[in-house]
Amino acid sequence: MSIAAEPGQAEDQTRLSLSTAAARNLATTTKSKPQMQGISSRWLTRMLPWVQVSGGTYRVNRRLTYAVGRGRVSFVRTGADVRVVPPSLREVPVLRGFEDTALLEELASRFTQRDFEQGEVIVEAGQPIDEVYLIAHGKINKVGLGKYGEASVLGVLADGDHLGDEALMQADASWLCTAKAVTSGTLLVLPWPAFQELADRSEALRDQIMQFIADAQQPMNKRGEAEIELAAGHEGEHELPGTFVDYEIAPREYELSVAQTVLRVHSRVADLYNEPMDQIEQQLRLTIEALRERQEYELVNNRDFGLLHNADNDQRIQTHSGPPTPDDLDDLLSMRRGTRLLLAHPRAIAAFGRECSSRGIYPDSVDVGGHQVPAWRGVPIFPCGKIPIADGHTTTILAMRTGEDDQGVIGLHQTGIPDEYEPGLNVRFMGINDKAVISYLVSAYYSAAVLVPDALGVLENVEVARPRV
Repeated sequence: MSIAAEPGQAEDQTRLSLSTAAARNLATTTKSKPQMQGISSRWLTRMLPWVQVSGGTYRVNRRLTYAVGRGRVSFVRTGADVRVVPPSLREVPVLRGFEDTALLEELASRFTQRDFEQGEVIVEAGQPIDEVYLIAHGKINKVGLGKYGEASVLGVLADGDHLGDEALMQADASWLCTAKAVTSGTLLVLPWPAFQELADRSEALRDQIMQFIADAQQPMNKRGEAEIELAAGHEGEHELPGTFVDYEIAPREYELSVAQTVLRVHSRVADLYNEPMDQIEQQLRLTIEALRERQEYELVNNRDFGLLHNADNDQRIQTHSGPPTPDDLDDLLSMRRGTRLLLAHPRAIAAFGRECSSRGIYPDSVDVGGHQVPAWRGVPIFPCGKIPIADGHTTTILAMRTGEDDQGVIGLHQTGIPDEYEPGLNVRFMGINDKAVISYLVSAYYSAAVLVPDALGVLENVEVARPRV
């Protein structure tokens, strides 16, 4: 009785040469270094000029400024009910630095919610200002009349903006422009009599208002800096004014931040498996890549020094219609001199390309270190995936002037630190534990500073979702 051969058995019995499976036991394979998907182009860290911070802290000295910037008010939503976060009322210029938290809470409780629809006129030019408005959600155009009577959009207000507090600076104040809703949304409204009643009861609030008005009446330039008295165009023995340049008493200081991790490698791996590649070196290489990625994320998003949170509110603008158009980028570039770069999420760059294509416009490209980078008006647009996309469809575009000599945005680091492996990054041996595991402390030190407010601009609420067809 014969037994049938199993599949593959006959083939083994008739093989005329060595199989590849057996041959690999005697061969040396060709290997790649360990690969990592999380490595990005990191254009921000490459393009920022890095300044040496020997003492670990960088102080930005500026001229004395009287004008207080307008910040963004925050809100909390419970179902359909929206309330203002009381401490965030300090973002309204007149309340900047006000310390009475109880009074801020009472003031916040006096706001009432009001919904508005697309196309609704919120306030009309020429009417008296009798209410303060906080925009909890939605977009509103400020519309004025041009020289020949045509309607012109003077600006766009969105979430967190406010209007009406300018009535403090003038008697019988009236609206200088019309506010018209671009989208539907929600306002929180405070009648002026309710604010005045609180001011009559609180001496601290009255003092705050008087100090704000006094500062606003100081001689200042259009940037809010204390004026430098000069004389020009005179003849003869004209008496020249005396002047001096005053400085901020408490300038901002930036401390170097740190990203750290402990790299662990078993001694048996380091001793026996180091050919043809050094195991510790490859572990360290990938760990440093991850640290550098986190460093760039922090440079964009950190609430203390990140660029998204340190842009001055006067340097933030809204898109005209939602997607990023050439008009939007022109507005962004016009806000500062010498813009060196634009930074945008790749999806925002794609959305800008779609808008250009729809208009029959083809943006330029510029050569940056051998790379062809898209550009607008000669300013390169660099991709940065660390810029967040809110709710999957809106993001921001950053515009920067860079360099310490040009009063721009700079990166901060310290070189020459102990056990330095790369500039601003060191690797320190921490010892071997009783399980024969070798430990290394890997640390990267960094920060960023905006030397003057107009060095950094932000285009907000950029729509990146593709329109429905």
